Amino acid sequence: MGISPHNFRVFLILDAQLLAPSVKRFWVEAPRVAQHWRPGQFVIVRVDIDGERIPLTIVDGNKYEGTICLIVQAVGATTQAINLLEAGDSLTDVVGPLGTPSVIDRLGNVVVIGGGVGTAIAYPVARALHEAGSRVQAIIGGRSREYVILEAELSEVCEKVYPATDDGSYGWPGLVTDVLSDLVKSGGPIDHVFAMGPIPMMRAVAEVTRPGHIKTTVSLNPIMVDGTGMCGGCRVLVAGGTKFACVDGPEFDAHLVDFDILSARNGAYQEFELAQAASCRAAPS
Repeated sequence: MGISPHNFRVFLILDAQLLAPSVKRFWVEAPRVAQHWRPGQFVIVRVDIDGERIPLTIVDGNKYEGTICLIVQAVGATTQAINLLEAGDSLTDVVGPLGTPSVIDRLGNVVVIGGGVGTAIAYPVARALHEAGSRVQAIIGGRSREYVILEAELSEVCEKVYPATDDGSYGWPGLVTDVLSDLVKSGGPIDHVFAMGPIPMMRAVAEVTRPGHIKTTVSLNPIMVDGTGMCGGCRVLVAGGTKFACVDGPEFDAHLVDFDILSARNGAYQEFELAQAASCRAAPS
């Protein structure tokens, strides 16, 4: 006898807000996750019982209300389906918290960098570092002004927030690494850098900080697939040894990551994801 879909618990969406084109913030009822999550961790989400499992970083949580915050960028078919949901809809699965939490301590002068939707990963780390007594600055980037997210939230926990846009429409004209290079050259002490976002951006950050031996941590969320390590899709070479981003990470020492292998592996599913996304857009509503 099969299990009825009605026997599955659903996770109610309490709030849904568009932050940027194709980027949406959700507050979801998930009491057990809200009770135990820590910055750097993620959940596995399914829209329905037959749906794809995808990892999403936990941006925030309220253990008293039993809710967590997720920010989703619509890229493939599943994330597009999630971003069609509104308050009152629900998710079939929200499993977690998973992954190794960020190492949060009083680290001195810290720069936290978020590229695009990577800012959603950067925010909880920046807040936790601030609460631990670190002096935090943030650099956040987007293609244009409308893609710069969470600036107000970061301003509440950072001494300074530097927005940067590729087209120069807002803040610093250029890349987040341009801002970081200026901060490094200014001579002010930087004890630790955290970078979250596209793999080319994190690689570039690592090269900016490498000459000065500035401790740098990157979050390898972009390489994760099923979040359990069973698929092997998130294998990465770190200090010459094989690690799994979803189980051993997602955070690693940027100067020990083999970005050549990481970039190649991350591109393995790109053609399939683009085809899925195109199929989703073409489907009748």
